[in-house]
Order: sequence, then structure tokens, then C-alpha cells
Amino acid sequence: MRVLVVNAGSSSLKLSVLDDGSALGSTTVERWEGAADITSVQALLERSGPVDAIGHRVVHGGPDHAGPARVDAALVQELTALTDLAPLHQPRSLAGIALTRRLLPEVPAVACFDTSFHRTLPAAASTYALPAAWNARWGLRRYGFHGLSHAYAVQRGGELAGLAVDGLRVVSCHLGAGASLCAVLDGRSVDTTMGFTPLAGLVMATRSGSIDPGLLLWLLDHGVTQPELTDALEHRSGLAGLSGTSGDLRDVLAARSQGSAAAALAYDVLVHRLAREVAAMTAATGGLDLLVLTGGLGEHQPGLREDLGTRLAYLGVGVDGPANAAARGDADVTATGSPVRAVVVTAREDLEIAREVEALLR
Repeated sequence: MRVLVVNAGSSSLKLSVLDDGSALGSTTVERWEGAADITSVQALLERSGPVDAIGHRVVHGGPDHAGPARVDAALVQELTALTDLAPLHQPRSLAGIALTRRLLPEVPAVACFDTSFHRTLPAAASTYALPAAWNARWGLRRYGFHGLSHAYAVQRGGELAGLAVDGLRVVSCHLGAGASLCAVLDGRSVDTTMGFTPLAGLVMATRSGSIDPGLLLWLLDHGVTQPELTDALEHRSGLAGLSGTSGDLRDVLAARSQGSAAAALAYDVLVHRLAREVAAMTAATGGLDLLVLTGGLGEHQPGLREDLGTRLAYLGVGVDGPANAAARGDADVTATGSPVRAVVVTAREDLEIAREVEALLR
């Protein structure tokens, strides 16, 4: 089955055509704001040939979707209503759906949700300690995100390490402009750092990650407006807010190398929060057998991997210096004698999306 995969992220639109896992063609629209040039999609299809189905990455599936769903007008309406829960991503996912429906109206389309992988969270991990009536009325719960990436990374990471999924205790680290961790036991998500929205958890490029809610209430009481606070938390916080750079880790590291104390602090905060939250995830799995690093930072920042390994040495994590420096694509970077395996996995949400599309349509 030939599947056109439409992966709308917070900063780019990735398009690829897969046939039983083999890539026939791909293209990326950088700094995509939801108005992709339709000719780029047409050019990809001309190079790759006709497709049998379309698979869309959709960040938020809400409370009702434990797996992929056929795209129709009702689903689009439902997903539109969830926009305020993922304001950086949901509009772009919907724009990608609209684009392909206009270009390929007769081809069946499937929405694959980043939240679905986390539907296996136990109640103790997914429930907020808020009034029970509120949780019931508004469906308040920890949804979790990056599920498509985590699902693939855990499977591929186990293959690289030669470890069977049964009984395997994994912490999967999706580290990009948006970042989250997932605690995985027996192949199932049992905890994650993102929550009701993708704003919670780790320090990210422009997002704050978890903040004391009392601090936010204090800001609202002291003159910060709700729209201003929302914009700051989503677009002007994280590495960007601390360092005064774009928030791209490459820019942060460049500024640090030039003596910027703000950039140095931003990096230290990033690593501190990351190491702390990895350790927290091991409480949900009862230990750690495999650490998986994926996403732009996980794949392309050996210094970050080394610093994280050093911080987690007490858990049995060890990163081999030469292997880490040489890692390109999928790689095992475990130090000799380390009881916990550490691997780098190229993010392939497209493969996971294509797999889900085929499973649903067949």
C-alpha cells in the first residue's frame, strides 16, 4: 500500500510517500505556518506516483481516540474543537488535512494521533488532583504527546539493543523543538512528561515546560494579561526566553561559546530538567534497561547525550565517548560494562503513521 504521510509539526511540514516501509520520495517545507505551497505536494506525487491512502499526524486526539480514525467532516469538526489544547500544532495538522483533501479528494485519509499511545497510562498517572467533578465535566487528564515518535523509537531501540519488549523498562526521550519523555513497560506507555497540553514537562525551544501554577496565578494578579501569558509560555519561554536567542539549541551553544552567561544558564537548566525527569520516569517502570534518544536534539547533539549520560550514571547509564561522537543515524552508544543500554534512534513518525494507516484500512 502506498501511503502519503503528512507530518505537520510546530515548525515544519514533512511529506513522504512510503510503500510497505520503503520511501519513494519526501520533501520538507521549513518554517511552515499552515499555508504550504500546493505545488510542492504535487511535485512529490509526480516523482513518487499515485498513492492509495493518506496518513496525517494529528497531535491531539482528545478523549475518544485510542487509535487512528478515518478523516471525514465530523472528525475535522471534532479536531478543530481541540485547537486550544494544542495551539502550536492542531491548526497545522488541520491545514495539512485541508490541503490533501483539496488535492486528493477521492483518496482515503486517516488521522493518527500523538495522544493514542498514552491511552494505556494507569489512572494514577493520568489523573490530575483536581476536583473530581471538573475532571469529569471537561475530560481533564494527562493526555501525553509525541506518541507516534515514542512508539517507533521504543520498537526500534529494542531492536538496536537486541532486547525483547516483554519486561523491558524503557525511557524514550523525544528531544526536539518540542520535547517529552515516555516511560514504557512491556511496550506500553505508563507515564509521560507532557500533560493536558504539550506545554508541560521539559524545557523546550520556546515553551516553558512545567511551571508552578501558583507562579502563573501570581503573574495574572500582578498585571500580566491572560493572552500575554499564553503567548509568553508558548513562544517566548524555554531556551529562547532564558538565552535571548531563537531557542534553537545550536544558537544557544554558539552564544555560550562566545561567553553568554544567559545561554550557559539556559543549557544548564535544560540538562538539569531533562536528567531529573528521566529519573522520575524510572519510578513508573520500576527501573531502567534502555534509554532511547530521538528527535533533532537526541539525534544530532552528542554533547547533550554525553552530559545526560554523566548525570544518569548512578542509574547505570553510560555513554561511550567515541561511539557517541561518531553516531550518525541509528546507533548504539552504550559504554562498555554499562548495565543500561543507550541508543540513538532516527525519528521515523512516518513509518509509524503508515503502519497505523495500513492496519486500519486493511
